[in-house]
Amino acid sequence: MSVTLDIRLKRANKVYHEGELVAGVILLVCKEPLQHHGVSLNLEGLVNLQLSSKSVGVFEAFYNSVKPIQLISSNIEVAKAGKIPGGKTEIPFEFPLNTKGNKVLYETYHGVFVNIQYTLRCDMKRSLLAKDLSRSCEFIVHSQPQKAKVVPTPVNFTITPDTLQNSRERSAVPKFLVRGKLDATNCVISQPLTGELVVENSDVPIKSIELQLVRVETCGCAEGYARDATEIQNIQIAEGDVCHGLPIPIYMVFPRLFICPTLETTNFKVEFEVNVVMVLHDDHLITENFPLKLCRV
Repeated sequence: MSVTLDIRLKRANKVYHEGELVAGVILLVCKEPLQHHGVSLNLEGLVNLQLSSKSVGVFEAFYNSVKPIQLISSNIEVAKAGKIPGGKTEIPFEFPLNTKGNKVLYETYHGVFVNIQYTLRCDMKRSLLAKDLSRSCEFIVHSQPQKAKVVPTPVNFTITPDTLQNSRERSAVPKFLVRGKLDATNCVISQPLTGELVVENSDVPIKSIELQLVRVETCGCAEGYARDATEIQNIQIAEGDVCHGLPIPIYMVFPRLFICPTLETTNFKVEFEVNVVMVLHDDHLITENFPLKLCRV
């Protein structure tokens, strides 16, 4: 006998804040009446930490600090054992998003080594011969907006061969001068990162100018920690040998889920940076790094 189980939330965007009610319905569709041994619903918020391959085996103490951290967990019985009539059945539910003790609901974040996820899971127990049914549904939690006003701090930058830090042979680097500014490095997550860049001169033709958004995830404890930087997105802002002296706009929208307000806790940190990358025709790669502080207002 075919039966489908689904979780439908009332909010189409599935975004909730701490203290709100997660409400919706459990939808059951079956052709004939269905016998079951109870329907339960579980809400769980977890932080999953993972060590990168370079950190495995380095610190013994790490293995205790990378266990999943439970932020919230609650369970309710939606329906007692009984029979569900044929056709479409909707069972409403409500869960308050309240933490126990001094725990904080961090914002939903999908990273590489740090994952913060909130899920609803519905289980329907059935007799021995019939398979139990289960359905999961992720919802998104946004952290509470900060009260303080964000004052943008513009950053002016100049990139020349002399400002480069990690160049092995400075004499081999062609001469160039790039000026620019970022309108703010303490950014509001819902607003784009903006600024401009001007190539004043360059001895070697430019191949491409790119903006690279990077996540810096730190997992660990007092004995030591593993810090890993990985790319989230890369946007090309100029192609080919651009006109010298012409302002090139910098504009980057922060992607949902893969980014969250800058977060620092005892076991992990999530930070963000942006790189301005200039690729020259002789394949020299010039990168200028700017740490970002993200917040929600």
